[in-house]
Amino acid sequence: MKNAKQPAGEPRLNEQATPGKDVVSVLGQGMLITGNIVCAGSVQIFGRVTGDIHASQLMICEGAKVEGKIIAPETTIQGTFSGTINANNVKLQSTAVVDGEIFNKSLTIEQDALFEGVARRLDKPVSPPSSAQIKGEDIAPALSPQTAPLLADTGR
Repeated sequence: MKNAKQPAGEPRLNEQATPGKDVVSVLGQGMLITGNIVCAGSVQIFGRVTGDIHASQLMICEGAKVEGKIIAPETTIQGTFSGTINANNVKLQSTAVVDGEIFNKSLTIEQDALFEGVARRLDKPVSPPSSAQIKGEDIAPALSPQTAPLLADTGR
C-alpha cells in the first residue's frame, strides 16, 4: 500500500535504511547518464556519465567513462575520467586513465595508471552531500563554500 503523503512517482529513500555508506547505487554497463548525480551513499559506475557527481564514496570501474566534476570524500578510479576531482582520498588504480585536476588530502597512483594534469593538496576536508542536497533543495553542490575557493584558485 502506498504512503498517502508521498506524491506518485516521487522516489524516496527507505526511512528505515541508515543513510551514508550503507547505501550503494550502481550505474550499470551500457547506461549513459547526462546530468548531475547526488548520492548519500556509495556510487559505483560501470557505464558512462557526463555531469557532476557528489557522493560519500565513488568508484569509477574499469571500462567506465566519466566527464565532469567529482566531489566525494573517497574516490577510486579504475576506468576513464576527465575533469576535476575534489576528494580526501583519491586512488588511481592500474587501469585508470585520468585527465584533469585532482584536489586531495591523499593521492595514490598505482603503477601503469595514466594521469595527465595537476594534483593539488586540499586544506579543508571534503564532505559528503548534505541532506538538503540529497532532497534537491540545494541545487548547486559544486558551489558550496568549501569548493568555491578551489574554483577561484584555478582561474575558473
